Amino acid sequence: MVHELRGNRASLRLAPDNRPLTVAQRDLDRLAEAPNPLAPAAGPGQAPWRLSSEQLLEALPPRRELGAAWLLLLEAAGAALPEPLPLVDLAELLGDAADPALLASLWLWLQGDQSLFRWRHGLVAPRSLDDLRRLRRDRRRQFLAERQQRHWHAVLQRRTPLDPACFESREAAELALLRRWACGNTDQPLTLELRRALQAAHCQVEPGAIRHLLVDLGQWSRHHLPTLEATIWQLGFSPELHQECRRLLAVVDDEHPGDLQRLDLTGLHSFTIDDDDTQDIDDGLSWEPAGDGAEALWIHIADPGRLVELGSPLDLEARRRGSSLYLARGSLPMFPQELATGPFSLRSGLRCAAWSLRVELGAEGEVQTFALHRSWLRPAYRLSYSDADELIELAPPEEPAPAALHVLMERRCAWRQRQGALQLEQPEGRIRCRGDVAELEVVEPSASRRLVAEAMILAGAVMAEHGVRLGLALPYRSQQASALPSEAELAQLEPGPVRHAAIKRCLSRGHMGVTPAPHFSLGLAAYVQATSPIRRYGDLLVQRQLAALADGQVPLQEAELAALLSEVEGCLRQGLSISRDDQRHWQQVWFEQNPQPSWAATFLRWLRPQDQLALVWIDDLSLELPAECPAGSEPGAALRLRVVQVDSLRDQLRLQASA
Repeated sequence: MVHELRGNRASLRLAPDNRPLTVAQRDLDRLAEAPNPLAPAAGPGQAPWRLSSEQLLEALPPRRELGAAWLLLLEAAGAALPEPLPLVDLAELLGDAADPALLASLWLWLQGDQSLFRWRHGLVAPRSLDDLRRLRRDRRRQFLAERQQRHWHAVLQRRTPLDPACFESREAAELALLRRWACGNTDQPLTLELRRALQAAHCQVEPGAIRHLLVDLGQWSRHHLPTLEATIWQLGFSPELHQECRRLLAVVDDEHPGDLQRLDLTGLHSFTIDDDDTQDIDDGLSWEPAGDGAEALWIHIADPGRLVELGSPLDLEARRRGSSLYLARGSLPMFPQELATGPFSLRSGLRCAAWSLRVELGAEGEVQTFALHRSWLRPAYRLSYSDADELIELAPPEEPAPAALHVLMERRCAWRQRQGALQLEQPEGRIRCRGDVAELEVVEPSASRRLVAEAMILAGAVMAEHGVRLGLALPYRSQQASALPSEAELAQLEPGPVRHAAIKRCLSRGHMGVTPAPHFSLGLAAYVQATSPIRRYGDLLVQRQLAALADGQVPLQEAELAALLSEVEGCLRQGLSISRDDQRHWQQVWFEQNPQPSWAATFLRWLRPQDQLALVWIDDLSLELPAECPAGSEPGAALRLRVVQVDSLRDQLRLQASA
């Protein structure tokens, strides 16, 4: 009821509690006047109105009468569109047009959820039959959609496995949105209804909690990495690429460019050393003694470029990946498995295409001579690292090569150390998994691992020197010189992880570029990674540049190679991030599956002293992990470490150390 008019504003009293409200006069619909405007009632619940919720409900005509009024007006209009009419005319059809309660109840009904009439600009118009049918169809569809959504949200709340095929596109879209949130992509907000459903399902609106929900719903693998979602590694190789693989497998024995110039080394005794589960074998070794007491080391590198041409579909796919990924569950290869473990690999007993580097070292470990050839190779056998360690230790007369090569590589390692190279060997704990079970594997430094690592570094150094002499653009690896702790400072630190942590803290990041530069921690004037072309695209580029020179072609110039490396570098960063996330996830799973009251640990260095966060070494696990440590802890301090919180789905591992 209008209580007072002030300019273009109106002061109202709202039924049934006489609540005051001020609105613009243009927003009012005039229903009726008080009998005596000079003496208005004190409120809508008093004479002459006496309007209450009960009275308004009682004054509203029955639904049948309202429908009859609609039909009467529609029939009166005939084929023409029904003319709008004032509210009092509709009231006249239904009862006493002077009854304020009838007018008010009709007005309220017209504003509500009814489909017979339109209320517009203070006039009533009956809807056409076609409009009524359309409106009712829309409302039916809306009702069904809301019912389906209520059912869908009830399913979320039950947190039991579901079949997405049973739901409509809207539910599938919400499920896809939840999956994006689980992957950490929260750019698209959740609807209010979905947020309420998550709340009812006791699920916080954050990625970790949503991953827990999706696991319960059977829509997320418990060990799926968010950073792996929708990446080129997860998508795998397309059918077209597998078809290309089959084509290449069919022409392996055909003659390819450069084959006629290959040096036949199938008679040279060669072997490979790898982990037991390695399937793509891209390097091998030979020892060549001479009658005058001289000896040479051969380093053989697989040649996938013999079959995969630059710019071919498989080459472009390898470029997009940048490298193979080695995860706890297994590898995601840069090339399809049938090629990587087949004709690309240096397989025992089979003739293999390779690049073979022959190196003679001087008495101090310096490179005296070297020669690089395309070659044919037939590895005699494959050794595991434990097999090679045994042969190095026993040095049997019938197989002297591993022990002889070990002596050569120790000499070379000593030479690099005199050039400033750092030796930071220590045990390394890494997590593998068997099914859903996390298993800790500790890799100890050994003679065979040092032999292989040093041989690969030697190959990279010689090829880099070769590139420098030829003025050849290569993906050179470098590292700026760093100011290390003094000898006196290092002497005060416990040898091993504690001392290594102090050194690593000072080292700068490695850099890849097309011009040679020194590599500080390797003690080399120039260096390239060149011995894993099946696993690293940069190593394949080294071979392509060398092959171009050997074939009389123009190799990529610095600008071209730099552009290519820039393209590959982003892929490498993504792959490295996935590998780190994978190992961190499985460390968390391992702690979930192997609870212990505490662990012996050693303080290494502070990460964020203000938060009491430091890096510690867990000797039994050979792991470096961040943990909350007591204030004032010093490198080498003995600590007792306990797991405060671990949740692999939320990517949480909180460790706390005490003195």
